[in-house]
Amino acid sequence: ERRIQAFQVFEQLSLPKTNSENWRRTDIRGLDLEQFQLVTSNKSQPNGKSPEFFSALEEGKRNSGLIIQKDAAVVYSALSDTLTDKGVYFAGFKAALDERPDLLKTYVCQTIQSEDNKFNAMHNAFLQSGYVLYIPKGVVVDLPLRVIVSLSGEAIADFSHTLVIAEADSQVTILEEHLSVDQQEKGLHCGGVEIFLGQNAFVNYAQIQNWNKKVWNFSTQRAKLERGANLRWITTSLGSRLSKLDQLVEMNGEGSHADLLGLTATHARQHIDIHTYQKHAVSNSTSNLLYRNVLKDRSRTVWRGMIEVQKDAQKIDSYQQNDNLILSKQARADTIPGLEILADDVRCTHGATAGKIDQDQIFYLMSRGLSYNQAEQVIVNGFFESVLQRIPLEYLRNQLQESIAGKLQLN
Repeated sequence: ERRIQAFQVFEQLSLPKTNSENWRRTDIRGLDLEQFQLVTSNKSQPNGKSPEFFSALEEGKRNSGLIIQKDAAVVYSALSDTLTDKGVYFAGFKAALDERPDLLKTYVCQTIQSEDNKFNAMHNAFLQSGYVLYIPKGVVVDLPLRVIVSLSGEAIADFSHTLVIAEADSQVTILEEHLSVDQQEKGLHCGGVEIFLGQNAFVNYAQIQNWNKKVWNFSTQRAKLERGANLRWITTSLGSRLSKLDQLVEMNGEGSHADLLGLTATHARQHIDIHTYQKHAVSNSTSNLLYRNVLKDRSRTVWRGMIEVQKDAQKIDSYQQNDNLILSKQARADTIPGLEILADDVRCTHGATAGKIDQDQIFYLMSRGLSYNQAEQVIVNGFFESVLQRIPLEYLRNQLQESIAGKLQLN
């Protein structure tokens, strides 16, 4: 019934246009939805295993659980027996339809409204993949859970959904990667993320987007925090032709706290537009946001942030900062911080910077024997360090640094 209603809304709405404030800086007139196909699980089963598959299995030894999704199908799923015995549920979306329909009925698409835009409606109407993670009260997951979502075919449309429910006093780290197996195939990802944190729960969620340069990427992301909950959300944007992310985090309980960290590296004609929203609904809650972007060639980034403090939500401490390092004359970074304060006893601030690499730093590093590209890479790594150091796995931090250097042609 939900899907039918969402599909009806999808048919009624048109694609967003640049006369809307939310889309004024992002032009999607080149997007033709009819060129993409919705795949079934039968079509997406791999003929043999890719190198990425075996690499993921090898790295999976360092994790508590691993899910690998290729197109719309989960091709591998594992969770440690210890966590299973403790009541943790970690499975693909289709499996959850049969095994835990109660979780889907209660939580899925609760916070993603079809009426907001055509992409939300499309996601809610066609979602058939992704994963569900449920952590019972008091359970601590020591090693990370890892998820890989990949596109492999031509003109594939993916509507993956991430659903995380962390009950009171639970703890978990989730590492989710989006990648293209074929670097030349066009694709569409229209995803959704919903994270629910119970009292005093801690969730460390890192999403790494590395689609190829022909993928259109749209994602609506939501999190709700109850009393004393703590969320660390890391958003890494490296790939795609065009990305549009809408992220809302709600502090709904006193003592709740969110750290929102972002890392974006763009080149060629990439366009990445991210809208963040920190919403404080109750008193004595805090949030901090730090997004850092490096741009090269003719690429463009847009970051638009808002801190909202509702009436009577006192003793709020909230901050947002967006910094941009521009490596070429043609690149462009738009940064638009904002505050909407309806209470009077708060401390809410924001900041934004944009600048080029200091040539004195380049000269100093080159005098120590580095080439220009090597010196540039050292500076870029240093610029991103405050975000990279928060990523839970060392091998992944190293992998990201290599990917960034490759994207920006620094190596």
